[in-house]
Amino acid sequence: MAENKARQVPDWFRLDNAGILFPGQNTSKWSNIFRFSLELKEEIDPELLRQALVNVMPRFPGFDVRMRKGFFWYYLEKNPLPAPVVRADIQNPCYRVKFNEGDRFLFRVYYHANRIAVDLFHAISDGYGSANFTCTLVAEYLRLKGHTIPTGGFVKDIAEAPPKSELKDAFHKFARHKSGHAITDKHVYHPKGTMVPKHHVNITSGIMSFPDVKRLAKEKGVTLTEFFAALLMDIHCQKQLRESRVQKEVSVQVPINLRNIYPTDTMRNFSVCLLVKVDPKLGEYSFDELLQQVALQLRLERDEKKLNAMISQHVKLEKNIFLKYLPLPVKNLGLGVATLVAAEKTATAYLSNLGPLSLPEEMMEHIEKVIFTPGPGIHHAARCGMATFGDKLVFTFANILEESDIEREFFTRLVKMGVHVKIESNRG
Repeated sequence: MAENKARQVPDWFRLDNAGILFPGQNTSKWSNIFRFSLELKEEIDPELLRQALVNVMPRFPGFDVRMRKGFFWYYLEKNPLPAPVVRADIQNPCYRVKFNEGDRFLFRVYYHANRIAVDLFHAISDGYGSANFTCTLVAEYLRLKGHTIPTGGFVKDIAEAPPKSELKDAFHKFARHKSGHAITDKHVYHPKGTMVPKHHVNITSGIMSFPDVKRLAKEKGVTLTEFFAALLMDIHCQKQLRESRVQKEVSVQVPINLRNIYPTDTMRNFSVCLLVKVDPKLGEYSFDELLQQVALQLRLERDEKKLNAMISQHVKLEKNIFLKYLPLPVKNLGLGVATLVAAEKTATAYLSNLGPLSLPEEMMEHIEKVIFTPGPGIHHAARCGMATFGDKLVFTFANILEESDIEREFFTRLVKMGVHVKIESNRG
């Protein structure tokens, strides 16, 4: 069965329009790896987890790959090994992948106590694809433990051949504008502090009641993403004011899952990032004013025509004749310089919301919580991910600074609003 399914997909394929950027940005400071974790209600058996991983790999050919270098571009090639090694978890998640080391897979599977975690290189997929892969892996693991787990939601049927549509580059499929969308954002405020060593990141998660925070957002007339983005913005505005620095714009970058707008089931990257921002030089904003600003900007920019212009601009750049036929070493040099000079300079913080996790009811009783951890950046003290399962919402900071004042203020503000928060962290 596994061999038959493998033959239905190509032995190699191109990186998608978003994925082409990430190999050239893959450095010790910016790994572009993020983590998706499920915590079960019983301790993990690593041997069964390894077997579950081998079983699900043929269903996800976009994950069953290694990175290869061409003359002009990187590309993905089927990995001859059956699956990555399953490893005991580590203190410093989301560290960079090296294309020519180990088993050469572009993701890693870890276990610790009752947790299964997948660290995924963004070049092969985004949060949606990672969630589908990890949930399917955990479902198969539970089946090997003797439980009856059907398919549905984020759990794919590993007995079926992977649909060709899941490997499509949806950016190319849906781009339709010729003009594109110019990017002219300014450099913005970033908090200063003591950088952690390379390959390390401080992870802090706040576990809270989903109904409680949803009620808070509803009372303000905003979505959860808008509520948390405004709270991050408020904390950074106040921090910049206390630092008595020249006031710069404060912005929050918010990825948008384009599958909610376009009809596609692609498992590859298909999201764009929107920026919401305020200029403190115009005056001090109250939290309610920031809520209004964030909601207005996000809703305005989520317009399908504007999003398509962004998609089209990305595709236009990829098809540019001059860039297309530059040798790969020159492209990498250019990307490296661009990353050094401009990466994350237009965003103060980052907030990715995976939303509620859709799982079969028979599987839900075995899951304790779900955690989405964005990879560390170069400047961000607040790269944040949130995921909801049942009545629990887990909000996670990936901070490249030793200082923890931003996380502390964020969760303290929630407690003052009446939300009970339980904190978990890898900080010593």
